[in-house]
Amino acid sequence: MNTAGHPEAMAPRGLELTPFRGLRYDPDRVGSLAAVTSPPYDVVVRPDGLHHLQDADPHNIVRLILPQADTPSARNEQAARTLRHWRSEGVLRADPEPGLYVYEQTDTDGMVQRGVIGALRLSDPSDQVVLPHEDVMPHVVADRADLMRATRANLEPLLLTYRGNGTAADTSAVLERVIEQPPLLATTTEDGYHHRLWAITAPEDVARVQADLTHHQALIADGHHRWATYRRLRAEHPSPGPWDYGLVLLVDTARYPLRVRAIHRLLHNLPVRDAVAALKGHFRVRRLDLPLAAALEHLAEATASGNAFLLAGDGTFHLVDRPNPDLLARTVPADRPEAWRALDATVLHATLLDHIWHIPEDDPARIAYIHDTAATVRKAERDGGTAVLMHPVREEVVRDLARQGVTMPRKSTSFGPKPASGLVLRALDL
Repeated sequence: MNTAGHPEAMAPRGLELTPFRGLRYDPDRVGSLAAVTSPPYDVVVRPDGLHHLQDADPHNIVRLILPQADTPSARNEQAARTLRHWRSEGVLRADPEPGLYVYEQTDTDGMVQRGVIGALRLSDPSDQVVLPHEDVMPHVVADRADLMRATRANLEPLLLTYRGNGTAADTSAVLERVIEQPPLLATTTEDGYHHRLWAITAPEDVARVQADLTHHQALIADGHHRWATYRRLRAEHPSPGPWDYGLVLLVDTARYPLRVRAIHRLLHNLPVRDAVAALKGHFRVRRLDLPLAAALEHLAEATASGNAFLLAGDGTFHLVDRPNPDLLARTVPADRPEAWRALDATVLHATLLDHIWHIPEDDPARIAYIHDTAATVRKAERDGGTAVLMHPVREEVVRDLARQGVTMPRKSTSFGPKPASGLVLRALDL
């Protein structure tokens, strides 16, 4: 049977997950576990979210994943000092024996996401073991690499997905038996998510999980920059060694489907009136004097028949759709599959950002990527910029492109819920 290019087919090696001694907060040394956690580093809305988390507890994990100082080198040195201090003071303690970890998230709507955290052996793209679906920004990879070099730690797990087979021998069966035991920790964060963590240390359970995962490949759901960082650091260090592995959360989406949301853009120093004026003759633009939720419904309806975006920042919304076909033919690269050429993110970057607004996609002084819809609108209104709100792409589109080895434009999707940072860390010296 020809299985080439299929992300769930048997690979030469498959996923190799290894136990590690998790570094975790001592609940007796912090105000509360919820107060020391954070969303992943790239989800924290700066500066509001960062300051809020820093004020929540003096030991909040943002002091490691987003250290604050005058220069990049000073920030990384500060994170390294903080980590050493917290370990020496017992704020962070290493678990007594290596293990894998079961991580569960639930919300008030009855959603359950459950997966296994471990140290995953790194692989090359040609191995087709871990499939990326988005491009990365070199300056972000460099920033994360500098931080990991300084701290010699994986401070937060990537989110990877795979498709299990639903048998009694697969990983989910082990996880569902382990959670019958009391958890190592349980906490509820201010976003309403309830988090629980268990350790898998029994050799037979670890072996079952490892054997099952060798039959699977994974899609990067969240953490493309950290995966690229892992691979860069592996190339810098002798092998075999701890840099051959990276901290990940693996979720079986056949058992626990993820939610897919959009990542929005905030265009600095581009007022909405100028952004709209530049679209004349290229797109249809309609003003919507509606609440955010109603405006997003119009966006969803428009994307059902073509590319569409919602601009905000001047106190109202502007629905942008019906691009000029000749414009798309001139600006969208023709050397990719049609599914890629039709993506809203492709049209946004190739046509709107590059051709019409002339905004580099990797210049943080010109553009920011924000997950929270309302926060994007608020920041645009406050700063006088333009928020570009996106409609989420379907998960099957992401997987189909990944199977073809085609990466989507940067920050095209937001899979979730994302693992909370601060529940378990991996120090490379343990």
